[in-house]
Amino acid sequence: MKRVLAYILLFVTLFITYGVQAEDTTKRVFVYELNIREEIAPPVWHHVKKAFHEASTLNADIILINMNTYGGMLDATDSIRTKILDSKIPVYVFINKNAASAGALISIACDSIYMAPGSSMGAATVVNQKGEVLPDKYQSYMRSIMRSTAEVNGRNPDIAQAMVDPSIYVSGVSDSGKVLTFTPSEAIKNGFCEAEVSSIKELLHHAGINQYDIEKQQLTATDKITGFLINPMISGLLIMIIIGGIYFELQTPGIGFPLAAAVVAALLYFAPLYMEGLANHWEILLFIVGLILLALEIFAIPGFGVTGFAGILLITTGLTLSLVAHIGPGTLDYDFGSLIKAFFLVVISMTIGIVVSIFLAKRLLESPSFRFALNNRQLASEGFTVAEKEYSSMIGKTGTAQTQLRPAGKILIDGDQYDAASQISYIDKGDTIKVTGYNNGQLIVRKL
Repeated sequence: MKRVLAYILLFVTLFITYGVQAEDTTKRVFVYELNIREEIAPPVWHHVKKAFHEASTLNADIILINMNTYGGMLDATDSIRTKILDSKIPVYVFINKNAASAGALISIACDSIYMAPGSSMGAATVVNQKGEVLPDKYQSYMRSIMRSTAEVNGRNPDIAQAMVDPSIYVSGVSDSGKVLTFTPSEAIKNGFCEAEVSSIKELLHHAGINQYDIEKQQLTATDKITGFLINPMISGLLIMIIIGGIYFELQTPGIGFPLAAAVVAALLYFAPLYMEGLANHWEILLFIVGLILLALEIFAIPGFGVTGFAGILLITTGLTLSLVAHIGPGTLDYDFGSLIKAFFLVVISMTIGIVVSIFLAKRLLESPSFRFALNNRQLASEGFTVAEKEYSSMIGKTGTAQTQLRPAGKILIDGDQYDAASQISYIDKGDTIKVTGYNNGQLIVRKL
Protein backbone atom coordinates (compact mmCIF):
# COMPACT_ATOMS: atom_id res chain seq x y z
CA MET A 1 0.00 0.00 0.00
CA LYS A 2 2.81 2.39 0.88
CA ARG A 3 4.51 1.52 -2.37
CA VAL A 4 1.34 2.38 -4.33
CA LEU A 5 1.02 5.72 -2.51
CA ALA A 6 4.67 6.45 -3.25
CA TYR A 7 4.13 5.80 -6.99
CA ILE A 8 1.05 8.00 -6.99
CA LEU A 9 2.94 10.82 -5.25
CA LEU A 10 5.83 10.46 -7.71
CA PHE A 11 3.40 10.57 -10.66
CA VAL A 12 1.70 13.68 -9.37
CA THR A 13 5.07 15.42 -8.79
CA LEU A 14 6.28 14.56 -12.29
CA PHE A 15 2.98 15.70 -13.83
CA ILE A 16 3.12 19.06 -12.05
CA THR A 17 6.78 19.64 -12.88
CA TYR A 18 6.87 18.55 -16.50
CA GLY A 19 3.26 19.39 -17.27
CA VAL A 20 3.81 23.05 -16.39
CA GLN A 21 7.05 23.09 -18.37
CA ALA A 22 5.30 21.58 -21.38
CA GLU A 23 2.57 24.14 -21.09
CA ASP A 24 5.12 26.96 -20.95
CA THR A 25 6.97 25.72 -24.02
CA THR A 26 3.80 25.59 -26.08
CA LYS A 27 2.49 28.99 -25.01
CA ARG A 28 1.44 31.08 -28.03
CA VAL A 29 3.25 34.37 -28.43
CA PHE A 30 1.20 37.42 -29.44
CA VAL A 31 3.07 39.54 -32.02
CA TYR A 32 1.89 43.00 -33.05
CA GLU A 33 3.22 44.00 -36.50
CA LEU A 34 3.40 47.49 -38.00
CA ASN A 35 4.93 48.79 -41.21
CA ILE A 36 7.41 51.62 -41.72
CA ARG A 37 7.66 51.63 -45.47
CA GLU A 38 7.75 55.32 -46.37
CA GLU A 39 9.64 58.51 -45.58
CA ILE A 40 9.92 59.12 -41.83
CA ALA A 41 7.69 62.14 -41.14
CA PRO A 42 4.92 63.17 -38.70
CA PRO A 43 2.37 60.80 -40.33
CA VAL A 44 4.69 57.84 -39.63
CA TRP A 45 5.18 59.01 -36.04
CA HIS A 46 1.37 59.20 -35.74
CA HIS A 47 1.02 55.59 -36.92
CA VAL A 48 3.85 54.32 -34.68
CA LYS A 49 2.41 56.01 -31.60
CA LYS A 50 -0.99 54.49 -32.34
CA ALA A 51 0.58 51.05 -32.88
CA PHE A 52 2.43 51.05 -29.57
CA HIS A 53 -0.74 52.07 -27.75
CA GLU A 54 -2.72 49.28 -29.40
CA ALA A 55 0.02 46.72 -28.70
CA SER A 56 0.00 47.67 -25.03
CA THR A 57 -3.81 47.54 -24.86
CA LEU A 58 -3.83 44.08 -26.48
CA ASN A 59 -1.05 42.83 -24.13
CA ALA A 60 1.24 41.94 -27.02
CA ASP A 61 4.39 39.97 -26.20
CA ILE A 62 6.43 41.44 -29.09
CA ILE A 63 6.17 44.51 -31.33
CA LEU A 64 7.55 43.80 -34.80
CA ILE A 65 8.45 46.63 -37.18
CA ASN A 66 8.48 45.68 -40.86
CA MET A 67 10.83 48.31 -42.32
CA ASN A 68 11.79 49.53 -45.76
CA THR A 69 12.70 53.24 -45.71
CA TYR A 70 15.38 55.59 -46.99
CA GLY A 71 15.05 57.89 -43.96
CA GLY A 72 13.28 61.16 -43.30
CA MET A 73 12.84 63.92 -40.75
CA LEU A 74 15.06 63.87 -37.67
CA ASP A 75 12.48 65.14 -35.17
CA ALA A 76 9.92 62.48 -36.13
CA THR A 77 12.68 59.86 -36.09
CA ASP A 78 13.82 60.86 -32.62
CA SER A 79 10.25 60.61 -31.34
CA ILE A 80 9.98 57.06 -32.72
CA ARG A 81 13.40 56.16 -31.28
CA THR A 82 12.37 57.39 -27.84
CA LYS A 83 9.09 55.45 -28.02
CA ILE A 84 11.00 52.25 -28.79
CA LEU A 85 13.58 52.76 -26.03
CA ASP A 86 10.83 53.45 -23.46
CA SER A 87 8.73 50.46 -24.52
CA LYS A 88 8.16 47.75 -21.92
CA ILE A 89 7.32 45.36 -24.76
CA PRO A 90 10.36 43.98 -26.66
CA VAL A 91 10.65 45.54 -30.12
CA TYR A 92 12.03 43.61 -33.10
CA VAL A 93 12.70 45.08 -36.53
CA PHE A 94 12.74 43.25 -39.85
CA ILE A 95 14.73 45.27 -42.37
CA ASN A 96 13.18 44.22 -45.63
CA LYS A 97 15.66 45.85 -48.03
CA ASN A 98 16.38 49.37 -46.65
CA ALA A 99 17.08 51.02 -43.29
CA ALA A 100 18.96 54.11 -44.40
CA SER A 101 19.62 57.26 -42.37
CA ALA A 102 16.66 57.69 -39.97
CA GLY A 103 15.75 54.05 -40.58
CA ALA A 104 19.15 52.98 -39.24
CA LEU A 105 18.64 54.96 -36.01
CA ILE A 106 15.20 53.41 -35.46
CA SER A 107 16.61 49.94 -36.12
CA ILE A 108 19.47 50.37 -33.65
CA ALA A 109 16.93 51.40 -30.99
CA CYS A 110 15.15 48.03 -31.32
CA ASP A 111 15.96 45.07 -29.07
CA SER A 112 16.59 42.70 -32.00
CA ILE A 113 17.47 43.40 -35.61
CA TYR A 114 16.85 41.00 -38.51
CA MET A 115 17.68 41.67 -42.17
CA ALA A 116 16.36 40.20 -45.40
CA PRO A 117 18.83 39.05 -48.08
CA GLY A 118 20.07 42.02 -50.11
CA SER A 119 19.21 44.54 -47.37
CA SER A 120 21.38 47.37 -46.09
CA MET A 121 21.53 49.53 -42.98
CA GLY A 122 23.45 52.76 -42.34
CA ALA A 123 24.30 55.98 -44.22
CA ALA A 124 22.86 58.17 -41.45
CA THR A 125 24.53 61.47 -42.38
CA VAL A 126 22.15 64.40 -41.90
CA VAL A 127 21.28 66.11 -45.19
CA ASN A 128 18.83 68.75 -46.38
CA GLN A 129 16.02 68.24 -48.90
CA LYS A 130 18.49 68.65 -51.77
CA GLY A 131 20.71 65.88 -50.40
CA GLU A 132 23.43 68.32 -49.33
CA VAL A 133 25.31 67.49 -46.13
CA LEU A 134 24.37 69.86 -43.29
CA PRO A 135 26.93 71.61 -41.02
CA ASP A 136 28.75 69.67 -38.30
CA LYS A 137 26.44 70.84 -35.48
CA TYR A 138 23.71 68.67 -37.02
CA GLN A 139 26.11 65.77 -37.57
CA SER A 140 27.31 66.09 -33.99
CA TYR A 141 23.80 65.70 -32.63
CA MET A 142 23.12 62.72 -34.90
CA ARG A 143 26.43 61.09 -33.85
CA SER A 144 25.45 61.55 -30.23
CA ILE A 145 22.02 59.93 -30.46
CA MET A 146 23.35 57.10 -32.65
CA ARG A 147 26.09 56.43 -30.10
CA SER A 148 23.82 56.58 -27.06
CA THR A 149 21.16 54.42 -28.74
CA ALA A 150 23.72 51.74 -29.59
CA GLU A 151 25.04 51.77 -26.02
CA VAL A 152 21.56 51.16 -24.57
CA ASN A 153 21.24 47.89 -26.53
CA GLY A 154 24.84 46.73 -26.05
CA ARG A 155 26.01 47.55 -29.56
CA ASN A 156 29.31 49.16 -30.52
CA PRO A 157 28.80 52.97 -30.29
CA ASP A 158 31.82 53.69 -32.51
CA ILE A 159 30.29 51.68 -35.32
CA ALA A 160 26.96 53.49 -34.86
CA GLN A 161 28.50 56.94 -35.19
CA ALA A 162 30.59 55.80 -38.15
CA MET A 163 27.27 55.48 -39.98
CA VAL A 164 26.98 59.27 -39.61
CA ASP A 165 30.52 60.62 -39.86
CA PRO A 166 32.85 59.49 -42.67
CA SER A 167 35.88 60.74 -40.71
CA ILE A 168 35.44 58.09 -38.01
CA TYR A 169 37.67 55.05 -38.46
CA VAL A 170 36.81 51.73 -36.86
CA SER A 171 39.52 49.13 -37.28
CA GLY A 172 38.41 46.24 -39.45
CA VAL A 173 34.96 47.74 -39.95
CA SER A 174 35.04 51.10 -41.73
CA ASP A 175 37.51 53.12 -43.76
CA SER A 176 38.02 56.78 -42.93
CA GLY A 177 36.37 58.99 -45.52
CA LYS A 178 33.39 56.71 -46.17
CA VAL A 179 30.05 56.61 -44.39
CA LEU A 180 29.43 53.13 -42.98
CA THR A 181 26.64 50.96 -44.41
CA PHE A 182 26.16 47.31 -43.43
CA THR A 183 25.06 44.33 -45.49
CA PRO A 184 23.35 41.52 -43.51
CA SER A 185 26.54 39.48 -43.13
CA GLU A 186 28.54 42.54 -42.02
CA ALA A 187 25.83 43.55 -39.56
CA ILE A 188 25.73 40.01 -38.08
CA LYS A 189 29.52 39.92 -37.76
CA ASN A 190 29.58 43.22 -35.85
CA GLY A 191 26.60 42.58 -33.57
CA PHE A 192 24.10 44.81 -35.39
CA CYS A 193 21.91 41.97 -36.66
CA GLU A 194 20.73 38.71 -35.12
CA ALA A 195 20.27 36.84 -38.40
CA GLU A 196 19.56 37.05 -42.10
CA VAL A 197 16.00 35.87 -42.70
CA SER A 198 13.70 35.95 -45.69
CA SER A 199 10.33 36.22 -43.95
CA ILE A 200 8.55 37.06 -40.69
CA LYS A 201 7.95 33.33 -40.15
CA GLU A 202 11.67 32.60 -40.44
CA LEU A 203 12.45 35.54 -38.15
CA LEU A 204 10.19 34.24 -35.38
CA HIS A 205 11.51 30.70 -35.80
CA HIS A 206 15.08 31.96 -35.38
CA ALA A 207 13.96 33.79 -32.22
CA GLY A 208 12.69 30.45 -30.86
CA ILE A 209 9.03 31.31 -31.37
CA ASN A 210 7.10 28.54 -33.12
CA GLN A 211 3.62 29.10 -31.72
CA TYR A 212 2.39 32.62 -32.34
CA ASP A 213 -0.46 34.88 -33.40
CA ILE A 214 0.20 38.04 -35.45
CA GLU A 215 -1.98 41.13 -35.28
CA LYS A 216 -1.19 43.59 -38.08
CA GLN A 217 -1.87 47.28 -37.63
CA GLN A 218 -4.99 48.35 -39.50
CA LEU A 219 -5.17 52.04 -40.34
CA THR A 220 -8.65 53.52 -40.52
CA ALA A 221 -9.72 56.25 -42.95
CA THR A 222 -9.50 58.72 -40.05
CA ASP A 223 -5.91 57.66 -39.34
CA LYS A 224 -4.95 58.16 -42.98
CA ILE A 225 -6.65 61.57 -43.20
CA THR A 226 -5.07 62.69 -39.91
CA GLY A 227 -1.65 61.50 -41.04
CA PHE A 228 -2.07 63.39 -44.30
CA LEU A 229 -3.16 66.64 -42.63
CA ILE A 230 -0.31 66.75 -40.09
CA ASN A 231 2.30 66.54 -42.84
CA PRO A 232 4.34 69.79 -42.62
CA MET A 233 3.74 70.58 -46.29
CA ILE A 234 -0.03 70.31 -45.84
CA SER A 235 0.12 72.32 -42.60
CA GLY A 236 2.00 75.05 -44.46
CA LEU A 237 -0.58 75.04 -47.26
CA LEU A 238 -3.44 75.34 -44.75
CA ILE A 239 -1.72 78.31 -43.08
CA MET A 240 -1.47 79.98 -46.50
CA ILE A 241 -5.20 79.46 -47.04
CA ILE A 242 -6.05 80.78 -43.55
CA ILE A 243 -4.03 83.97 -43.90
CA GLY A 244 -4.78 84.43 -47.58
CA GLY A 245 -8.51 83.93 -47.04
CA ILE A 246 -8.60 86.54 -44.27
CA TYR A 247 -6.63 89.04 -46.35
CA PHE A 248 -8.75 88.41 -49.45
CA GLU A 249 -11.97 88.80 -47.47
CA LEU A 250 -10.83 92.19 -46.18
CA GLN A 251 -10.11 93.32 -49.73
CA THR A 252 -13.46 92.11 -51.08
CA PRO A 253 -16.07 92.60 -48.34
CA GLY A 254 -19.37 90.83 -48.80
CA ILE A 255 -18.08 87.95 -50.95
CA GLY A 256 -17.90 85.41 -48.11
CA PHE A 257 -16.06 82.61 -49.93
CA PRO A 258 -12.50 83.61 -48.86
CA LEU A 259 -13.59 83.79 -45.22
CA ALA A 260 -15.30 80.40 -45.49
CA ALA A 261 -12.13 78.93 -46.99
CA ALA A 262 -10.09 80.40 -44.13
CA VAL A 263 -12.44 78.92 -41.51
CA VAL A 264 -12.38 75.46 -43.11
CA ALA A 265 -8.58 75.60 -43.41
CA ALA A 266 -8.30 76.57 -39.72
CA LEU A 267 -10.47 73.59 -38.72
CA LEU A 268 -8.41 71.22 -40.88
CA TYR A 269 -5.22 72.69 -39.40
CA PHE A 270 -6.09 72.52 -35.71
CA ALA A 271 -8.39 69.45 -35.54
CA PRO A 272 -5.78 66.74 -36.35
CA LEU A 273 -3.15 68.49 -34.24
CA TYR A 274 -5.59 68.58 -31.32
CA MET A 275 -6.45 64.89 -31.82
CA GLU A 276 -2.75 64.06 -31.80
CA GLY A 277 -2.24 65.91 -28.53
CA LEU A 278 -0.01 68.56 -30.13
CA ALA A 279 -2.43 71.50 -30.04
CA ASN A 280 -3.75 72.41 -26.59
CA HIS A 281 -6.85 74.46 -25.78
CA TRP A 282 -4.86 77.52 -24.81
CA GLU A 283 -2.78 77.40 -28.00
CA ILE A 284 -5.93 77.41 -30.14
CA LEU A 285 -7.32 80.18 -27.91
CA LEU A 286 -4.22 82.31 -28.65
CA PHE A 287 -5.01 82.04 -32.36
CA ILE A 288 -8.68 83.01 -31.84
CA VAL A 289 -7.81 85.97 -29.59
CA GLY A 290 -5.25 87.11 -32.18
CA LEU A 291 -7.95 87.11 -34.88
CA ILE A 292 -10.25 89.15 -32.64
CA LEU A 293 -7.54 91.73 -31.92
CA LEU A 294 -6.69 92.00 -35.61
CA ALA A 295 -10.37 92.49 -36.47
CA LEU A 296 -10.67 95.23 -33.83
CA GLU A 297 -7.63 96.97 -35.26
CA ILE A 298 -9.04 96.89 -38.77
CA PHE A 299 -12.67 97.76 -38.11
CA ALA A 300 -12.78 99.67 -34.83
CA ILE A 301 -9.47 101.26 -33.85
CA PRO A 302 -7.93 104.04 -35.99
CA GLY A 303 -4.46 103.49 -37.35
CA PHE A 304 -2.39 100.36 -36.89
CA GLY A 305 -0.65 100.01 -33.55
CA VAL A 306 -0.35 97.82 -30.50
CA THR A 307 -3.64 95.96 -31.01
CA GLY A 308 -2.85 94.95 -34.56
CA PHE A 309 0.71 93.94 -33.70
CA ALA A 310 -0.52 91.91 -30.71
CA GLY A 311 -3.08 90.20 -32.94
CA ILE A 312 -0.47 89.16 -35.51
CA LEU A 313 1.87 87.99 -32.71
CA LEU A 314 -0.83 85.84 -31.07
CA ILE A 315 -1.91 84.34 -34.40
CA THR A 316 1.68 83.40 -35.21
CA THR A 317 2.28 82.03 -31.70
CA GLY A 318 -0.90 79.92 -31.73
CA LEU A 319 -0.10 78.41 -35.13
CA THR A 320 3.51 77.71 -34.14
CA LEU A 321 2.98 76.15 -30.72
CA SER A 322 0.23 73.89 -32.07
CA LEU A 323 2.80 72.18 -34.30
CA VAL A 324 5.20 71.31 -31.46
CA ALA A 325 4.77 68.60 -28.83
CA HIS A 326 5.47 69.16 -25.14
CA ILE A 327 8.57 67.41 -23.80
CA GLY A 328 7.89 68.02 -20.11
CA PRO A 329 5.15 68.67 -17.58
CA GLY A 330 5.43 72.46 -17.79
CA THR A 331 3.21 74.59 -20.02
CA LEU A 332 6.17 75.96 -21.96
CA ASP A 333 8.28 72.78 -22.08
CA TYR A 334 9.05 72.58 -25.80
CA ASP A 335 12.00 71.35 -27.81
CA PHE A 336 13.73 74.54 -28.94
CA GLY A 337 14.90 73.08 -32.27
CA SER A 338 11.39 71.89 -33.19
CA LEU A 339 9.99 75.24 -32.07
CA ILE A 340 12.31 77.15 -34.41
CA LYS A 341 11.41 74.89 -37.36
CA ALA A 342 7.70 75.33 -36.67
CA PHE A 343 8.10 79.11 -36.37
CA PHE A 344 9.82 79.42 -39.74
CA LEU A 345 7.21 77.14 -41.34
CA VAL A 346 4.43 79.40 -40.04
CA VAL A 347 6.13 82.69 -40.95
CA ILE A 348 7.08 81.55 -44.45
CA SER A 349 3.59 80.14 -45.08
CA MET A 350 1.93 83.35 -43.83
CA THR A 351 4.18 85.46 -46.05
CA ILE A 352 3.50 83.34 -49.12
CA GLY A 353 -0.23 83.41 -48.33
CA ILE A 354 -0.30 87.21 -48.23
CA VAL A 355 1.82 87.61 -51.38
CA VAL A 356 -0.32 85.15 -53.34
CA SER A 357 -3.52 86.81 -52.09
CA ILE A 358 -2.33 90.25 -53.20
CA PHE A 359 -1.55 88.84 -56.62
CA LEU A 360 -4.88 87.02 -56.91
CA ALA A 361 -6.85 89.97 -55.58
CA LYS A 362 -5.39 92.20 -58.25
CA ARG A 363 -6.09 89.68 -61.00
CA LEU A 364 -9.50 88.46 -59.90
CA LEU A 365 -10.99 91.80 -58.97
CA GLU A 366 -10.27 93.04 -62.48
CA SER A 367 -11.50 89.87 -64.14
CA PRO A 368 -14.81 90.09 -66.09
CA SER A 369 -15.57 86.51 -65.00
CA PHE A 370 -15.87 87.58 -61.39
CA ARG A 371 -17.61 90.88 -62.18
CA PHE A 372 -15.83 92.66 -59.33
CA ALA A 373 -14.80 95.54 -61.61
CA LEU A 374 -16.25 97.31 -64.62
CA ASN A 375 -15.65 95.40 -67.81
CA ASN A 376 -15.62 98.40 -70.12
CA ARG A 377 -13.93 101.76 -70.09
CA GLN A 378 -16.26 104.76 -69.79
CA LEU A 379 -15.02 107.14 -72.43
CA ALA A 380 -15.80 110.86 -72.67
CA SER A 381 -16.59 110.34 -76.37
CA GLU A 382 -19.43 108.05 -75.33
CA GLY A 383 -20.98 110.64 -73.04
CA PHE A 384 -19.32 109.67 -69.77
CA THR A 385 -17.89 112.69 -67.94
CA VAL A 386 -16.63 113.63 -64.53
CA ALA A 387 -17.79 116.86 -62.93
CA GLU A 388 -14.22 118.12 -62.78
CA LYS A 389 -15.20 121.71 -62.05
CA GLU A 390 -17.39 120.63 -59.15
CA TYR A 391 -14.60 118.54 -57.63
CA SER A 392 -11.96 121.24 -58.10
CA SER A 393 -14.26 123.75 -56.43
CA MET A 394 -14.46 121.53 -53.36
CA ILE A 395 -10.74 121.90 -52.60
CA GLY A 396 -10.27 123.81 -49.37
CA LYS A 397 -13.78 123.19 -48.08
CA THR A 398 -14.39 121.56 -44.70
CA GLY A 399 -16.93 118.97 -43.70
CA THR A 400 -17.59 115.96 -41.50
CA ALA A 401 -16.70 112.29 -41.85
CA GLN A 402 -20.01 110.46 -42.20
CA THR A 403 -18.28 107.07 -41.86
CA GLN A 404 -14.83 105.92 -40.86
CA LEU A 405 -12.24 106.51 -43.57
CA ARG A 406 -9.87 103.50 -43.53
CA PRO A 407 -8.74 105.01 -45.87
CA ALA A 408 -11.94 105.35 -47.97
CA GLY A 409 -15.45 106.22 -46.82
CA LYS A 410 -18.19 108.83 -46.97
CA ILE A 411 -18.10 112.53 -46.01
CA LEU A 412 -20.68 115.33 -45.73
CA ILE A 413 -20.04 118.84 -47.08
CA ASP A 414 -22.80 121.41 -46.98
CA GLY A 415 -25.33 118.65 -46.45
CA ASP A 416 -24.21 116.68 -49.53
CA GLN A 417 -22.59 113.23 -49.36
CA TYR A 418 -19.35 112.45 -51.24
CA ASP A 419 -16.96 109.54 -51.62
CA ALA A 420 -13.59 110.38 -50.10
CA ALA A 421 -10.25 108.90 -49.12
CA SER A 422 -7.95 109.94 -46.31
CA GLN A 423 -4.74 111.56 -47.46
CA ILE A 424 -2.55 110.62 -44.49
CA SER A 425 -4.16 108.46 -41.80
CA TYR A 426 -7.44 106.88 -40.79
CA ILE A 427 -10.26 109.26 -39.90
CA ASP A 428 -13.01 108.44 -37.43
CA LYS A 429 -16.71 109.02 -37.97
CA GLY A 430 -17.68 112.54 -36.90
CA ASP A 431 -14.20 114.05 -37.30
CA THR A 432 -13.86 117.39 -39.09
CA ILE A 433 -12.14 117.09 -42.45
CA LYS A 434 -10.72 119.39 -45.12
CA VAL A 435 -10.64 118.65 -48.86
CA THR A 436 -7.10 118.77 -50.26
CA GLY A 437 -7.66 117.34 -53.75
CA TYR A 438 -9.50 114.78 -55.84
CA ASN A 439 -8.67 111.68 -57.88
CA ASN A 440 -10.83 109.42 -60.09
CA GLY A 441 -14.12 110.85 -58.87
CA GLN A 442 -13.11 110.70 -55.22
CA LEU A 443 -12.22 113.58 -52.92
CA ILE A 444 -8.97 113.50 -51.01
CA VAL A 445 -9.28 114.76 -47.45
CA ARG A 446 -7.30 115.14 -44.26
CA LYS A 447 -8.33 115.43 -40.64
CA LEU A 448 -8.39 118.89 -39.11
